[in-house]
Amino acid sequence: MERIVKKRKTEPVLSTILSVTLLVFLIGCTSRPNPAPVVELYKGKSYLDFEKDAFEEKKYIVKKGDTLFAIAWFTGNDYRDLARINKISKPYAIYPGQELLLKKTAPVTIARSKNPPGQTTKNKANQTVDRPKKQAYGEPKNDVKSPVEGSKSSEFPDRVTRWIWPANGKIIGSFSTQELGNKGIDISGKRGDKIVAAASGKVVYTGNALRGYGQLVIVKHSESFLSAYAHNEKILVTEQQWVNAGQPIASMGNSGTNNVKLHFEVRYKGKSVDPLRYLPKL
Repeated sequence: MERIVKKRKTEPVLSTILSVTLLVFLIGCTSRPNPAPVVELYKGKSYLDFEKDAFEEKKYIVKKGDTLFAIAWFTGNDYRDLARINKISKPYAIYPGQELLLKKTAPVTIARSKNPPGQTTKNKANQTVDRPKKQAYGEPKNDVKSPVEGSKSSEFPDRVTRWIWPANGKIIGSFSTQELGNKGIDISGKRGDKIVAAASGKVVYTGNALRGYGQLVIVKHSESFLSAYAHNEKILVTEQQWVNAGQPIASMGNSGTNNVKLHFEVRYKGKSVDPLRYLPKL
């Protein structure tokens, strides 16, 4: 009799446990109405595979799945420069194990004196010494102006003098330093909303060759800074075009993602940095 009572007491407990388990399972199955995001589904090399630290190396060994566009992006370069330095022609095919130079090395030249050996030059009065053209990053340089649209100059300013917001909308994704975290910020909006250059510079890439970005625009602002504008519906600029801060460069869309938004990144020497450190406070 005692055994029968104990058995009857445990039956409601087991029934409750099974009911709770089933409820949790059903909630888990219905909690995601939309498809899994691209971040969870990507295959092969993408921007998620690269290190988050600044890239200071002068050479890079190509790995399986790499593309010249992706290497240029995460090392802070223009893919055209890499192609020219390494003598790679279109369609920019590279192979695993290939060594790529990231910076062009200037040839070493030895100046020859016009005077016979042992003879010194005459001392010239009021002789001036030329100042170096380039200064350390962050120092003001009054004699160089930021290139504007249509400029034929190939020089970039030493620093970015002004950043502005690339789009109007609510921030729905913040920057993260995690390995698979968000490497920029996400700004919501409506399809077709205007996207502008966050700073003056030159468009160094337009297209969809970088997995996970959709229709993408990359603008180079200085030798150290690049910015990226992803998931566009329509691109309004062309590669090698100079643009001003605030100039429309694309319209908002959902290419390569599940919802309409702008994914905006800022990179310093190839390193992902938080755009909110540079954009004006709202």
